[in-house]
Amino acid sequence: MGYVVAIATFISYAFRVLFGYLSDRYQVVKPFVVTGYFISAVTKPLLYMSGSWQSVATLRGIERVGKAVRSATKDSLISAYSAGKSGKTFGFHKTMDIAGELTGSLIVFTLLFYLGESEILFRNIFAFTLIPGLIAVVIVLFFVKDAPYKSKAKTFDLKKDYSLLPLLFVYFGFVFFMFNDSFFLIKAKEAGIATTYIPMLVVLLNLTQTLLSYFIGVKIDAIGAKKIFTLSLLFGLFATVSLYVNFIVIGFIFLGVFIVGSLNALRAYISEYAHNKGTVYGILYGGVALFGALGALVTGVIWKHYDAQSAVLFSLLGMGVVFVGYLFELSE
Repeated sequence: MGYVVAIATFISYAFRVLFGYLSDRYQVVKPFVVTGYFISAVTKPLLYMSGSWQSVATLRGIERVGKAVRSATKDSLISAYSAGKSGKTFGFHKTMDIAGELTGSLIVFTLLFYLGESEILFRNIFAFTLIPGLIAVVIVLFFVKDAPYKSKAKTFDLKKDYSLLPLLFVYFGFVFFMFNDSFFLIKAKEAGIATTYIPMLVVLLNLTQTLLSYFIGVKIDAIGAKKIFTLSLLFGLFATVSLYVNFIVIGFIFLGVFIVGSLNALRAYISEYAHNKGTVYGILYGGVALFGALGALVTGVIWKHYDAQSAVLFSLLGMGVVFVGYLFELSE
């Protein structure tokens, strides 16, 4: 499981540095967003025909390439129209994004509850994802305005963005040690939660993010991105502690707060201070790729050779060290 998660996670983000740079260098924004959504829209339904974990990993990888193409440039597009309220803007975007995932999870839960678990049902669910995927492509293509054009004479100088790197690496450290939602779900299964109710935990995770994203975005604009980022790291620690003591439901709520708070705070911070926004967004997501993939591999190995509690303890101790180091940096 660790290898599959690592492959999907790495490909999901590794190319984002490249496309973020290309966006800055050639002033290409909306075309990358449209292309990325199209790749994901046509790839995900192919899981209907998948017959092995290798094919699942391959298709997931291709689908994540679509995200790689669009994500950094999408954030640049949002930043172009945030008008000094990037926290609120990114909060609203995340609310809409997660609301879509929440709706999908509710549909899956309803189908499983009334029709029961079967392979053909799971395959059909993947096949029907083609419809919302293509709708998204049409909306972006015809109803979203491109970013304002800037002179290509603008120099590319990453040195102007070096001051952002320490905060990014704190986040990368948490991403390395933090369980992603896939491992949270496996831990829930091991804790005795029935398979039929596992999708409801996904609903809870998404609902938490949906309800809090805009509110957190407003607070980012009001008190600053760094303060919200720091509080979000604490919720990441609380989520892992909850997992360790088998408070699964509370753990998923805290995980949702960590995800939406930390990421929105960083996106707003980059929007405010980055010189090369597309590139820095790409570095953000590329770092998440590298450290997320390595973290998933290490977690999978510890889980396999020891047990789930050992993996959770490793995660908790690692995040604790990163957080203490971050506090020392803030105090200097």
